[in-house]
Amino acid sequence: MKRYLMAAVIALAAFTMISCEGTYTVTARPDRPVYERPISPGSNYVWMDGDWRYSGGQYRWSEGYWGRPRHNRVWVSGSWESRNNGWYWRRGRWQ
Repeated sequence: MKRYLMAAVIALAAFTMISCEGTYTVTARPDRPVYERPISPGSNYVWMDGDWRYSGGQYRWSEGYWGRPRHNRVWVSGSWESRNNGWYWRRGRWQ
């Protein structure tokens, strides 16, 4: 019984953390900043494009960076999605 209770608590905590990210829409999507990509630190790195982060009532740009692939996964860059009430940023992720 304790095992099932612990599994339920962990599932609830995970759901809560995921839902805390929230969905924030804006009426106009911001312009993407222009910056130069730094040189790759090695052949086994992939470029992860910059990302928009919602903070202080607005989206703020975080520059991209070089990282190592995770277990044969592919990096999918973030993108703006049109919604009825504005624009929503779907963050970059490993797929």
